[in-house]
Amino acid sequence: MTTVPITADGARKLRAQLHQLKTVERPRIIQEIAAAREHGDISENAEFHAAKEQQGFIEGRIQELEGQLGRAQVIDPTTLDAGGKVVFGATVDLLERDGGGKVTYQIVGDLEADITEGKISISSPIARALIGREEGDIVDVDVPDGMRSYEVLTARYV
Repeated sequence: MTTVPITADGARKLRAQLHQLKTVERPRIIQEIAAAREHGDISENAEFHAAKEQQGFIEGRIQELEGQLGRAQVIDPTTLDAGGKVVFGATVDLLERDGGGKVTYQIVGDLEADITEGKISISSPIARALIGREEGDIVDVDVPDGMRSYEVLTARYV
């Protein structure tokens, strides 16, 4: 079984989602199915069929989350001391050298990547180019819309 890196915060969020599904969503859908059964013939009961479909989705998502958490290798960035090097879990401040300004990314696992939160996947082109670099390094990255050049300003482990 292949392990998948994930930050401690990402693992906490997945566990919270799993808990929500098991303790809130699953019991709710069971009640909806029971209520729909009380309406009589279930062969033509749209409420029953919709609830059963939703139950299948919830159970599938529970299995998916349990599998992901079972394969997860949790890495807590706050315990890292990489001496200013960019490693998994690091929060990196970059200066786009082509006048694009300053950007901040945290390098996270594929399961928790969300560019709107500034979290980029370890397998993304930018993260792969940054891994092992240090503060002050210039990094050229081949991204889908062309080449970008960044200067690593800081690497923090928060």
